[in-house]
Amino acid sequence: MSVFAELVGQAEAVATLSRAAAAAARIVAGDTAGNGAMTHAWIFTGPPGSGRSVAARSFAAALQCERDGTGCGECHGCRTALGGTHADVRFVVPEGLSISVSEMRALVLRAASAPSGGRWQAVVIEDADRLTEAAGNALLKAIEEPPPRTVFLLCTPSTHPDDISVTIRSRCRVVALRQPPADAVAEVLVRRDGVAPDLAAWAAAAAQGHVGRAKRLANDPDARARREAVLTVPRRLTGVGACFDAASALIEAAEAEAAAASADTVTSERAALEQALGAGGTGRGAAGAMRGAAGQLKELEKRQKSRLTRAQRDALDRALVDLAAFYRDVLVTSLRAPVGVVHTDTATQSSAAAEKWTPESTLRRLEAVLACREAIDQNVKPKIAVEAMMLSLWRG
Repeated sequence: MSVFAELVGQAEAVATLSRAAAAAARIVAGDTAGNGAMTHAWIFTGPPGSGRSVAARSFAAALQCERDGTGCGECHGCRTALGGTHADVRFVVPEGLSISVSEMRALVLRAASAPSGGRWQAVVIEDADRLTEAAGNALLKAIEEPPPRTVFLLCTPSTHPDDISVTIRSRCRVVALRQPPADAVAEVLVRRDGVAPDLAAWAAAAAQGHVGRAKRLANDPDARARREAVLTVPRRLTGVGACFDAASALIEAAEAEAAAASADTVTSERAALEQALGAGGTGRGAAGAMRGAAGQLKELEKRQKSRLTRAQRDALDRALVDLAAFYRDVLVTSLRAPVGVVHTDTATQSSAAAEKWTPESTLRRLEAVLACREAIDQNVKPKIAVEAMMLSLWRG
């Protein structure tokens, strides 16, 4: 099976990347003529769930393919790259709110070495929009003077200067991904995950083309329960007090979801670090080592706190996307637009709201949800942003 098999509904991008991988294989073989399809820096853009990181990972695997860059998915190079164990494929996945300059400098330094396998060294930076300014400058230097046969693969929501610097953008080739259609997502859930066709179709529509979210909705009852709780928000806003209660409930649900998802990781990371530092040992040496390890434990706690904050915001954003889709459904119903609703299971509620609200007030409510997402993205305290949104939703 091709390394691009998991890239759903992106035929044009797959064709571009396949040509580049074939050209890269010819470069490895010493044939540099007519290989303009390959370049040393790429940016993968697209809406959430479009498969930016999947595309980057798949392309990195194709570059390691031992069968002339075909991305066969079966050879050792393809399998280890997809599995995250290939020595020449490095992944930067931000655990916190940003990617630090120290992390990027260390990565650039490692990327300067020749590929150990003799093909390409690939550096995959997921969420490159979280690069700090200093980290972006460190990356820019490497992109401007790339080591031989090293390729940088950056994933960002867009090429807007708020997501990636103009200078980095100008030195990269852009692969634009689109939101995959719901039927393509449903087909993947049925084929790959064994989900029942009806459930797969519902989950794909409810997730609005987000493959990972669709899988969670199809397989996780807790995810479905959280979504249902979010979709009850509009009819719970009966007054100012109810608005603040709904805001607190939404924030607490996001915090609980993030804490549950990271609890095991937090415990195992601390245990592993303590063991590495000599916890459980006896004698003055072991006790002294543990006293000197306080700084490292504190740094671990700092990273874990940053990662938890990021997870909380991601969980809250998923809830806001669901809420925005509800108001979109109300607007679609009110205007009798020739498109289907996203939340088919709340069509009765959205139809009732369409009869009660004017299109203008519905649009104001939708804009309030989108403004809340943007405010949180600009580091406004989530509680303040969500409370302001709830009041706007109640007033209309």
